[in-house]
Amino acid sequence: MFLRNLPYVASLIVLFVTSIARAADRPNIIYLMTDDQRFDSMGCMGNTIIQTPNLDQLASKSTVFDNAFVTTAICMTSRACVMTGQYAARHGIWDFSTTLTPDQLAKTYIGKLHAAGYRTGFIGKWGVGHPKSADGILDFKGGFPGQSRYFQGDVKKKQGRHLTAQMGDQALEFLEGCDANKPFHLSISFKAPHCQDSTDVLSDQFPSDPAYASLYEDVLVPPPYTAAAEYHDRMPDFLKNSMNRDRWAVRFRSPARFQQSVKDYYRLITGVDTVVGRIRTALEQHGFSDNTIIIFTSDHGFFLGEYGFAGKWTPHDVSIRVPLIIHDPTDQADAQRRAEMTLGIDMAPTILGFAGVEAPESMQGRSLVDLVRGEKPTNWRESFFYEHWFTANGQIAPSEGIRDLRWKYGRYLEPEAIEGGDSRWEELYDLKSDPHETTNLANNPAYADILQEKRQQWKDYREQVK
Repeated sequence: MFLRNLPYVASLIVLFVTSIARAADRPNIIYLMTDDQRFDSMGCMGNTIIQTPNLDQLASKSTVFDNAFVTTAICMTSRACVMTGQYAARHGIWDFSTTLTPDQLAKTYIGKLHAAGYRTGFIGKWGVGHPKSADGILDFKGGFPGQSRYFQGDVKKKQGRHLTAQMGDQALEFLEGCDANKPFHLSISFKAPHCQDSTDVLSDQFPSDPAYASLYEDVLVPPPYTAAAEYHDRMPDFLKNSMNRDRWAVRFRSPARFQQSVKDYYRLITGVDTVVGRIRTALEQHGFSDNTIIIFTSDHGFFLGEYGFAGKWTPHDVSIRVPLIIHDPTDQADAQRRAEMTLGIDMAPTILGFAGVEAPESMQGRSLVDLVRGEKPTNWRESFFYEHWFTANGQIAPSEGIRDLRWKYGRYLEPEAIEGGDSRWEELYDLKSDPHETTNLANNPAYADILQEKRQQWKDYREQVK
């Protein structure tokens, strides 16, 4: 009887072994994204005050991209850009309530990985409508709508387990449910270091875990030199009276408040760093570490008082520049720093590239896989288009612009004529001589030709991204 069924048994063994091999050939992928984390807020990015030992250690064995940017600096739109690999002009998400359509979700990196047989999970801030919309493409559902809160109990007493630590618990729970026979993907979208939005000038704007309360106590964080009043005074009135300034008054209005807010902002990032360490330890314990890609980045930057501002939204580099670390133990070149200009819309095609899944033609970003593997790129981008149409009922100034390797062109749009691109203020910065964007050259006759060139590039890009 056994001999008669031997060919059938043998075929099952071959099929089983083949399935294991195919799973091993496809790497696991973990995508970690913080909220409001500026590019220079890690030790590996040159910050000598903040403590990020786990991220620094990860960076020492990874590719670090020194010129990573987003194409829209606001939570929901940037997240839609990351998921779809598209500019906002194409995916159309400009508010907090709009959800990606079923067709759009199917073409996100999560949807494509799920269709390709990956075990998929999402933890944290979904950001694009309600996470229930993605139930069909998620095997592990840990997402929440809106901003949530760092503490569910009394915030002033900081009762209960901190949200960042809870998300770490969920990540370990997800990994417990994985096995070597099926590749997995996990996206974690941290709330940290986003503030707990409040207009109360006495409130704790960045409620950090009490476990880190003693961190940075004996340190004096130097304010950015562009926080001086003269740089704020150079701004047009509509920016001086915008939400950027309103939130500055709550978070950074005095030297003492600046120290409190920045140190708590740093403590929130250190909390994320601890979770990264917990995840890497769990990967080792489960035997996944040699076959798991880890990507760490942020949804956009953040003002820490520059130009007398808080928040993000504008085209300034502190608003749109982010950290980006990619760890590939499967085929990693030696640890390297790459200077190529990368974008948030590159994340989806990069994740799919690692998985060996073809990216939809609708994706406008480019895969970074070859760069991570040490190859020299051909015809890599030297500029990109920035767009921001969300106005918060007039409290945020809509803007667009062009950023290249040397020049920054910012165009603030008339709120009543956004689609037409009508301008109410222009900025032109020479990033080579003025990397902190302090001297606007738009009205300098000596730069009239460059201004006109950038206007034309802006116009061309505007048509292309649609």
